[in-house]
Parts: sequence; C-alpha cells; structure tokens
Amino acid sequence: MAIRQHVLDWLLDSDPAIRWQVERDLAGAPPDTWEATRARVATEGFGAALLAEQDEDGQWAGGSFFPAGFFGSPESEAPGQPWVATTWALKDLREWGVDAAVLGDTAAKLDANSRWDYEDLPYWGGEVDVCINSYTLASGAWLGADVSQLVAWFPAHRLSDGGWNCEAEEGDSVRSSFHSTLNAVRGILQYEQLTGDASMRDARHGGEEYLLSRRLMFRASTGEQVGEFVTRFVYPNRHRYSALVALDHFRDVSLFVGTPPDPRLADAVEAVRAARQPDGTWLQTTPLPGRTWFDVDVPEGEPSRWLTLMGTRVLEWWDAAH
Repeated sequence: MAIRQHVLDWLLDSDPAIRWQVERDLAGAPPDTWEATRARVATEGFGAALLAEQDEDGQWAGGSFFPAGFFGSPESEAPGQPWVATTWALKDLREWGVDAAVLGDTAAKLDANSRWDYEDLPYWGGEVDVCINSYTLASGAWLGADVSQLVAWFPAHRLSDGGWNCEAEEGDSVRSSFHSTLNAVRGILQYEQLTGDASMRDARHGGEEYLLSRRLMFRASTGEQVGEFVTRFVYPNRHRYSALVALDHFRDVSLFVGTPPDPRLADAVEAVRAARQPDGTWLQTTPLPGRTWFDVDVPEGEPSRWLTLMGTRVLEWWDAAH
C-alpha cells in the first residue's frame, strides 16, 4: 500500500531529524534534497538542542551511561533510568543523521575524560554489557575512535545459540536475548557500514539467524510469542526490542547487501501491518520512564511520526518485494 498523501505531508512537516529520512525513504527525493535537510539536523530542532547540552569535557550530563551523581541519588530509586548521559546522546545524534564532523574532537575528549560506571573502564574500550557495547561500537565508528577492543569483543562473547545476552556476563543466563541480540547486530551493521570492515559479518549473521529462526517474535521452545514488548512499538525505543525495530534492521541489511527480505519475517510484518491505524499512522505506546533532555515524540496514544516513518518504510520495502 502506497503512503497516503496526507500522511506524507504530515511526516514532511517535522523536525529535520525525521524529515530527511522521510524525503529519502518515502518521498523519493533526490540526494541533494534530503542531504541538505540532513545537514540542518545539527543546527535546528532536536539535533541542535542536544548538541547544545554537551559538556566541555565531551560528555553529556557528566557521565558515560548514567549522569554524574546518579548512584545514591533519589533519581536512582525512580522507575526507569535517565536518558541524558553521553552514550544515549551519541546514539540519538548518530541515528538522527548528524555529521560526525560537527562533533569535532569529541572522540578524543571522551577518550581522555569519560570512564564507565562499571570498574572505571575507558570509554572506547567498552564494558561488559552487550547493549552498551553495541552503542559504543557504532558511535566510535561514526566519530573515528579506536574501537578495536570491541571489534574483538563481539565475536568472542556470542553464546552457543548464536546471539548475545547482557546477563550472560554475570553468569545469569546461557541463552540469548531478543533485546541484546538485536542491539548487537544493529551496532555491528552500523560499524561495517561506516568503516567497510566486514570482520564481524559472520557474528552478525549468527545473531540475525537467531532472530530469524524465531520469526522475530516467538520462543524456540514453545512457539509462543516471546513477550508483549514485541508488539508494543515505542519511540525512542532506547534498548527495547520490538518487531518493528527488528524489521527496520533487516530492511537496512537488505538495502546494504542487496538481498530480498527473508520469508521468515512475514509474521512480524503482519504484526506491524495490524498496528497501522485506518488513517495510515502508528500510535505511540508507553514511553520508557526516565529523565530526558526534551521530548522528541508524542505522548502515549497519539500518532507518532517516528513510528509512522519506520512502519511505512518497512511495509513498502516488504510489499515491493512481494
């Protein structure tokens, strides 16, 4: 189903971080058009506002994953977690399309000044959490940092079933997690796209096969849906898995390597299609709790431009191949 004109117009009437992707992926705009819009992300709207919050030492909120002073504070007892520290800011700016050159010597500043909350480890070497390391791998490749330790880390920390699990490092699980595995393969793909280094491709394929063998939604043991989170689409999704985010990844892979959609994506595609409203939009579900610098999407129950962008491009990609 082609995107309706009123939905396209609504999507185009948006922050540059969304608009350039709409122009590229849905409106068929020529590169000089969407690239010009993408360049505005650093000077207008969400991107400019987040860049303005960067500290002199290169960090955001004085910390790597959590803001300075978080542990032991009243905020640490609140639901969720704050989303204002360095890792989350870099992830957002990268995914919004900000040119790495805009951040100047941020990579060097973080190398000198930022340490992980876990064992005070240096920033670009990563730590033990798969999701944190996936964001660091991708952001380091984007900013030109030395992430060679992480390039070695991901293949070495895959589990026997093909994926990854944040809890495995503490000895709490020997089975992969949908959340951890998707974050890992997304980070590895971004690294390969940015650097041209395909040395982790086999590891990525293993993680992707873990998800595909479960049709992105179901337990291997029982065939039941793995959890409600699979069909609760939210933006920003932060670390959370959903069928929509997983499909967006497999679309990226398909476009990157020139392969058609895997047939095992069909159930997830229909779940995304079922969530599409009669007017052609997707609704925000419950945003993840925690402090943010500012809102980048709508409250629960309202039509989300971000989700509508992702849902529409996934369905157009799938339908075009079928």
